Amino acid sequence: MKLPILIAMFGYMVVVVVIGVIYGNRNKTSEDYFLGGRGLGPWVTAMSAEASDMSSWLLMGLPGLAYATGFSQAGWTAIGLILGTYLNWKLVAKRLRHYTEVSENSITVPDFFSNRYKDDKKILMVISSIMILLFFTVYTASGFAACGTLFNSVFGLDYQASMIVCAAVIVIYTSIGGFLAASTTDLIQGLLMSFAIVTVLIVGVVAVGGVENVISHGQSLTGFFDVMEYHDPATGGAVSQGVIPILSGLAWGLGYFGVPHILVRFMAISNPAEIKKSRNIAMVWVLISLSVAVCIGFTGAALYPNVAELAGTGQQRIFIYMTIHLFKGVIPLLFAGVILSGILAATMSTSDSQLLIASSCVAKNIYQGLVKKDASEKRILIISRITTIVIAVVGVCIAMDENSSVFQLVENAWAGFGGAFGPLILFSLFWKRTNLKGAIVGMVSGGFISLIWPYTLGTLGGIFDIYCLLPAFIVSSLLIVIVSLATEEPSQEIQEEFEKAKQLDQ
Repeated sequence: MKLPILIAMFGYMVVVVVIGVIYGNRNKTSEDYFLGGRGLGPWVTAMSAEASDMSSWLLMGLPGLAYATGFSQAGWTAIGLILGTYLNWKLVAKRLRHYTEVSENSITVPDFFSNRYKDDKKILMVISSIMILLFFTVYTASGFAACGTLFNSVFGLDYQASMIVCAAVIVIYTSIGGFLAASTTDLIQGLLMSFAIVTVLIVGVVAVGGVENVISHGQSLTGFFDVMEYHDPATGGAVSQGVIPILSGLAWGLGYFGVPHILVRFMAISNPAEIKKSRNIAMVWVLISLSVAVCIGFTGAALYPNVAELAGTGQQRIFIYMTIHLFKGVIPLLFAGVILSGILAATMSTSDSQLLIASSCVAKNIYQGLVKKDASEKRILIISRITTIVIAVVGVCIAMDENSSVFQLVENAWAGFGGAFGPLILFSLFWKRTNLKGAIVGMVSGGFISLIWPYTLGTLGGIFDIYCLLPAFIVSSLLIVIVSLATEEPSQEIQEEFEKAKQLDQ
């Protein structure tokens, strides 16, 4: 009976591989492969940025959190992401597009940091490349885990085997097609994700008897719709959380300033004047997607309140569970296959971008930047493709535990990028006095705090029980300012480049 679902999902994977092959012939240089020749239109820029951002977390992690605990944790996180998305497009997108071109035509984020501060010793490039490899490997693992969970939940297939097959598909079309293939498939995947979550929400609300029944069930659960406390499914009671968890949820928005696979979309748009159009498209998509994802959790709670397999980390399967049980018959199941392909789309749209960015750090920044500066374009592309495979293998190994939490894996990687790169991106674009020493200290401190906070001060509870991204962001920002002011001013060349980028942005 589930054969139609499998056919639809298999067909989807074939489509993305074909797209990769088509675009593979267009990659003549490393700039084509890693940045698409700065030729993205406003629709592709907007949808690829947001689709590569949300990942499987949108269809599994966020609905699962809302299903189990109600509004407070999921809702404040969604609000933080909406605010962060807007501010990133408003403040960073256009300035970064101009500045990366002015600064020696930088085509990767580590390139930009190195060129922006005239870092002849490539210290910033190496540190940022290592961080990207570290955090993206963990991030990619979350996507692979979502794929394994999907096929295990729907078909009862082996979690590890399913994960490996999906990882292989992602590696194939990404390594062949490069940035243009990833961005084009992201456009398709973003639209598919929207279609999937909206369809499931509508059908789910109808099945439960209307919006009023969803609200009524939520109100029957202590703390489910409260903004200052959340529902505890283990006890059936409410847990008061105060202001710290709210700040933690909102702090997710800070991560946008430092996530490379979103920043690189800003760098790749063909016409900076169309960034406003891209921003409007992106904001509509984000508002709909995040709101609907949270509401799917509420609706799932009303439809399936006491299902044993949805307890614990199984809560992140609520979208899958709803889709399977709401669509019956051959044609509806084929339709369900298209909807469940939305999870594949969410996973692939993020994983392809992460693999591409990480491989560019190894091939372009480390290999060509440090090892062999006269490396040919062909050799750079070969190194990049080999790196893509290696990172995918490591990501699969990390995600081998089928009980691993998609939300937790994403949370860790997101904090790493936001703390290490977020403040430095903002100061690099908007504060001329920032110098190389301040940049290095800020990047290292932000990344370091995001890694150790959960295992040190974060264990103390109270005010320290806050999402590690916030303290990492604050400390990094303070140290960038303090160290930059305490040391020498940037050179005249750096200041002139800053003014040139500023003028272009006006």
